[in-house]
Amino acid sequence: MSKACIKFLGTGGARYVVAKQLRYSAGVFLHACGQNVLIDPGPGTLVRMAKSRPRIDTGIIDAVILTHSHIDHVSDVNVLVDAMTEGGECRRGRLFAPRECIEGSDAVIYNYLRDFLEEIVVLEEKTSYRTGELEFSTSIRHRHPAETYGLIFSIEDKKISFLPDTGYFEGLAESYLRSDVLIVNTVLRTFKQGASERHLSFDDLEQLIELLSPAKLVMTHFGMGMLMAKPPKLAEKLSKESGVEVIAASDGMRLKIAP
Repeated sequence: MSKACIKFLGTGGARYVVAKQLRYSAGVFLHACGQNVLIDPGPGTLVRMAKSRPRIDTGIIDAVILTHSHIDHVSDVNVLVDAMTEGGECRRGRLFAPRECIEGSDAVIYNYLRDFLEEIVVLEEKTSYRTGELEFSTSIRHRHPAETYGLIFSIEDKKISFLPDTGYFEGLAESYLRSDVLIVNTVLRTFKQGASERHLSFDDLEQLIELLSPAKLVMTHFGMGMLMAKPPKLAEKLSKESGVEVIAASDGMRLKIAP
C-alpha cells in the first residue's frame, strides 16, 4: 500500500445504530507519509481490520489517535494496543489522545498497557504533532460533553481534515478552512433539541460548506435519522445545490487522497 488513502472501517454513530450495528462502528484507517494510523477505534475495529480486503494487520499500525473518550470512539483501543505490540513483547507505536482519555476517572487506557507503547502524547487544542513523517494539528476544542478535538493532516500538500462530534458554534470553522478533504461526523438528519448541542446535523453542512469552502466533503458517523433519509441521496442533493463534491461514506469505503 504505497499511495495515501483513507479507509472507513465503519460509518455508524449514535447509540441505536452502534448497539444494533446497522452500520459498523469501527474506526478510520489512514495510510500516508509512510505511516499507518487508526483514528477512533470504536466497537468492532479489530474485527473489521481482520475482514478488510486487503487485511489490515495490527502489526503495521504506527499510531492510534482518539478524538475523545466516548465509547463508540475508543472501545477497541486497549485490545488494539495489546495486539499491535504483541502483548508488550514489541514496544512500539504511539497513542495520541486528549488528557481525559489518559488521566482521571474516565481514562480509557488500561494502566498495564501503557508501557507497551513507545509514547503516549496528550492532545491539546490548536497544537501540532508528528508521527514519523506524518504531520497533523488539532482544532479548537469542540462543543461536546467530552474533551474533543478535530484533526487536520498535511498530506502531499493537501489539507485533510476530520471534524468529529460537536455541536455547531461560532469559531468552529477557523480550524477547517480550505480543506481539500473535509470528513464530517454527521450524526443527525435535522436539528434536534438537546442533541444538536452535541452533534452536527445534515442541515448544518450547507453552512459549513459556505464558511469553509472545502474541495470535497465526506459525511460519516451516521445516526438513525440519517440512515432513514438515505445518505447517498442527501449527498447527491447537497452536491448539486452547493457545487461541492459531497460523498456519503459507506462501510469499507476507500478514499484516495491524491490521484
